[in-house]
Amino acid sequence: MQALKRVVYEVDGWGVGELWLEDGVVVWHELPRPKSHVPQPGFNQVADVVTRYFAGEDVPLNDVPVDLEYETPFLERCAIELRKIPRGEVVTYGELAALAGAPGAARAAGSFCARNRLGLFVPCHRVVAANGLGSYGSHGVAYKRRLLELEGAV
Repeated sequence: MQALKRVVYEVDGWGVGELWLEDGVVVWHELPRPKSHVPQPGFNQVADVVTRYFAGEDVPLNDVPVDLEYETPFLERCAIELRKIPRGEVVTYGELAALAGAPGAARAAGSFCARNRLGLFVPCHRVVAANGLGSYGSHGVAYKRRLLELEGAV
């Protein structure tokens, strides 16, 4: 087993983000934010894919292996189903719960999205409230809207 590896990447117009990988599997992802001090990024294949995503390329983020072992079976199904939602499309929290086999568990699906630690790889920004955009944790609704615009979502 390899040691945990931290990879820092910078994206023009978005800021600096971080990936944590173990044996090539993403275990944590911090979306880019503006920073006053920018560490020197190094090359990493996953960071390269993320950088290309933020440049507007339609790259397959659902192909990147992620660590879902920490989740309950229902929340793991939420993550698996969410990774199938195509770029530029959205589902509601209720639809995500139904896709994961638990219709009526919209609140649980929302709680999952609120604490998602895998950023773009489990794209919770593609989950919206039945009556609007919904929240996006500490990044805020404007960041969620920006990601959806980048993907061409209406």
